[in-house]
Amino acid sequence: MAKRKLERFAALETFKNIVQFSVQDITTQAQSLQYKNKWAENIFHNNHPIILELGCGKGEYTIGLAEKYPEKNFIGIDMKGDRLWRGCTRANEKKLTNAFFIRTPIEFIENIFGENEIAEIWITFPDPQLNKSRIKKRLTSPPFLQKYYLFLAKDGIIHLKTDNIPFFDYTLNIIQQEKHKLLYYSYNLYQSNYMDDILSIKTYYEEKFTKKGMNICYVKFMLKEDW
Repeated sequence: MAKRKLERFAALETFKNIVQFSVQDITTQAQSLQYKNKWAENIFHNNHPIILELGCGKGEYTIGLAEKYPEKNFIGIDMKGDRLWRGCTRANEKKLTNAFFIRTPIEFIENIFGENEIAEIWITFPDPQLNKSRIKKRLTSPPFLQKYYLFLAKDGIIHLKTDNIPFFDYTLNIIQQEKHKLLYYSYNLYQSNYMDDILSIKTYYEEKFTKKGMNICYVKFMLKEDW
């Protein structure tokens, strides 16, 4: 297992559809600055909208969306190299030129993208960080939403899918308390009337959860304009 992981980490260094930022790289912007405000131009070589998948894991959403929307660019971000290897490999196999990956801690994401550079954000089954001491680590906490505000387009939408109801309740409360714009939510997505092709894409964990009969929660919202 350890040998296989090392082989995959080495392979990541050769893939052209991923960039890896260390904590030092991203905090000092030593490497990330060359990409900031230039992702569409330098990586995708077009001016199409960019959609992020945060905590993308194996990149199921990044790849699924890229296949459905060739006129848009998609970037999956995660820290797990073994999982990202799978996403990069699958994107290469499918010859997707509009799918790209970043391996880096999401905590410093504001150093990667420039103002209005991102059109939408997908947060798919993140760690709910249920320990009270780690609330600020939740990807829908106010500190993270403030980071997104720095680079998300003013009409940009944030999507969240999760199986964790306490985390989902927390997110809905944050949207209300911070006066963001709630567009839609459901505690049981696949029993709602809001299904479409995009929401039918399932991550590895989502497949496991739905097979166990667990409900999938979904919310989409926009950040307030006057933050």
